[in-house]
Amino acid sequence: MSIVILGGNERMEREYKDLCREYNCSAKVFTKPSGNLRSKIGCPDLMIFFTGTMSHKMVNAALCEAKNRKTQIARSHTSSMAALRGILDDHVPKEAVHV
Repeated sequence: MSIVILGGNERMEREYKDLCREYNCSAKVFTKPSGNLRSKIGCPDLMIFFTGTMSHKMVNAALCEAKNRKTQIARSHTSSMAALRGILDDHVPKEAVHV
């Protein structure tokens, strides 16, 4: 399963990717708006928005892309590891998770 995480803390990028790897998912993390974000996102199965640390412009651009591609969306106001774990528990099939 491929995941794109938008927002969050820069220093937590590695931890976000490691946690996604535990759930047998590949992850791209974009903590800041970057040029041509639309082409960098690709076609993920799930987009996670940490809205507390995202600009409104970044949220709107990502929502537009997600709707065009019919991608699942999960939102959390906090960008903690516990919030990410909860989202992954809800969206990743149980049989895909490493123990």
